[in-house]
Amino acid sequence: MSYKAPIADIKFNLKEMGLLEEVLPLPGYEEISDELVDAVLEENARFVEEVIAPLNVVGDRTHSVWSDGQVTTPKGFKEAFGLFSAGGWQGMQHEPELGGQGFPKVVAAASSENLNAANLSFALCPLLTDGAIEAITQVGTQEQKEKFIPPMLEGRWTGTMNLTEPQAGSDLALLNSKAVKQDDGSYRITGQKIFITYGEHDMAENIVHLVLARTPDAPAGVKGISLFIVPKFLVNEDGSLGKRNDVWCASIEEKLGINASPTAVLLFGSGKGEAGEGAVGYLIGQENHGLQYMFIMMNAARYNVGIQGIAVSERALQHAQAYAQERLQGNALEGSAGPVSIINHPDVQRMLATMRGLTEGARAISFFAAKSNDLSLSHPDETVRNRNKAVYEYLVPIVKGFSTELAIEVSSLGVQVHGGMGFIEETGAAQYYRDARILSIYEGTTAIQANDFVGRKTLRDGGAVGKEFVKAMQETVQELEQVASNRQLAFIAAQLKVAIQAYDASINYVLEAAKENKLRAIYAGSVPYLMLSGYVHAGWQLARAALKCQNRTEEFYKNKMATAVFYAAHLLPRVSALSASVLAGEQTEESLSLYV
Repeated sequence: MSYKAPIADIKFNLKEMGLLEEVLPLPGYEEISDELVDAVLEENARFVEEVIAPLNVVGDRTHSVWSDGQVTTPKGFKEAFGLFSAGGWQGMQHEPELGGQGFPKVVAAASSENLNAANLSFALCPLLTDGAIEAITQVGTQEQKEKFIPPMLEGRWTGTMNLTEPQAGSDLALLNSKAVKQDDGSYRITGQKIFITYGEHDMAENIVHLVLARTPDAPAGVKGISLFIVPKFLVNEDGSLGKRNDVWCASIEEKLGINASPTAVLLFGSGKGEAGEGAVGYLIGQENHGLQYMFIMMNAARYNVGIQGIAVSERALQHAQAYAQERLQGNALEGSAGPVSIINHPDVQRMLATMRGLTEGARAISFFAAKSNDLSLSHPDETVRNRNKAVYEYLVPIVKGFSTELAIEVSSLGVQVHGGMGFIEETGAAQYYRDARILSIYEGTTAIQANDFVGRKTLRDGGAVGKEFVKAMQETVQELEQVASNRQLAFIAAQLKVAIQAYDASINYVLEAAKENKLRAIYAGSVPYLMLSGYVHAGWQLARAALKCQNRTEEFYKNKMATAVFYAAHLLPRVSALSASVLAGEQTEESLSLYV
């Protein structure tokens, strides 16, 4: 089935939930109006629906192909990337001074979701390029910015992130790629990197690799890591491409999903370049601060991977709903003259409602987070900037961890709606399940997000941001309860109140257990703690949406209200169950000793 961008729900979040109202008055957005945002979203939808989405199945079936160090992407990808670049989509949220479009993150997030839903494998290339642009923008020299950022914004060059090595996965203290300084100030990089998304491809003329490596006298562990720009082709003084650098693609991986996206093994210092042995690299910032700089790119990527989870969920939902409307099987419970479409059966409806509730709830969290990021960067009041910076940082592991975990559930339900046909590749439902499975792993597994959520986002500020959210959620409950005549809002209020209490109790447990140094008990429940936070935040956003939908008779608003009620009935109760797991941290820790 064809993909349709969920423009109505996107606009509802941006406009009726008040996000654009907060962001567009900020300095720097004076020329961006509601009407311009509408035009951009409509054009984005047209472009991804007509150009990018049709390549999704093509790429899954034909894959990218490696031959003698070169990678050929599936038919149509190179041409589509050219159109993507010509449309200015790579520069959506980047600085106009360097060639970007200068839109706020909350608008860029919406266009990014549509791109990823249309074709996840294709969208991974611009995702990594965005991260490279952001890292160089924040810590690169002026010369580096001027040399490397404009070509990436124009789509002539793309970017990658090179962290992982065969012996060093998430534990970067173990990486051993070397960087030796040269007389001209450059460095020669040697080593091997694995799992490098779009580390080699044919869609752009150059690739800008951001590479973590150690100098010879660097301290051991993560404190001795530096960050380098290593282009595939060296760049001449006039900006033209020079000699082939000593970076060689040894192979690409055969994967469960995202088959059109080449996942490369890169050799730095293979001796196959034209610029001498060892890849020429340029230090970003100071030596031994590389991990700090790379986290700029990593955090941008983590948020964007969360967007990918929402995108795949939306695509799986649309696919399953279309099939359920067409597939005839079984009589209606009330009786029917013959088979009815399976969308009439209560359990199919339950699965579709679960898929929709999780997808729309996660979308609302991600847009709220993007709005907070925009305020943190551009609001004239420093106090407001700092508060929103803390809110954004708190929400990033939720956006990443929760949204990618639910993508697995939603895409799995999509297969289930199809029944036996869902297991058959021909229907297309299985691709979303296969593609979604990587999202909770890369850019930091769910456990890494959860540990960050506990350590840096809860314990570091004594639970301050979490407690602020508890207060805001309680205020929403009061608003819901004030509309006593509305049975639906009253039900949502009652369910949300219980979930908030469980959320609050979990925050309190983490804080108290930390005071008693019961760290293993806390971290044994870190993933349940992260997930319950995601469920309650999604429920809160849908409850806020329900307030906007009351007394509205248009179909969209009635459907939105129904989604909020279903979420309160079937998904918010998960918060209490997960909270019980968190509160049983000591018992969990004792039982887990079995596996040591």
